[in-house]
Amino acid sequence: MPLRLATIAFAGVAFATVALAQGGPVATDCANDIAKICSGKPHDGSVRICLETNYAKVSAACKKPLIQTAAVAARNSARPN
Repeated sequence: MPLRLATIAFAGVAFATVALAQGGPVATDCANDIAKICSGKPHDGSVRICLETNYAKVSAACKKPLIQTAAVAARNSARPN
């Protein structure tokens, strides 16, 4: 049961993160990094994964919303319905 709950929580975080990234602060503040580092990736979560995988190469302006949106998604998925 705990594994299933963890899987559901992870899926919720991933889904919320993708939703935030498509039109929120990550898309805005990371536009240059996305073009430079993650060009050609579909906006199905692949861009977010690319930015996180290449975190050391991402600008400081992009790192802030990456961290903030991940924290918001984690908090939202942890709330009981």
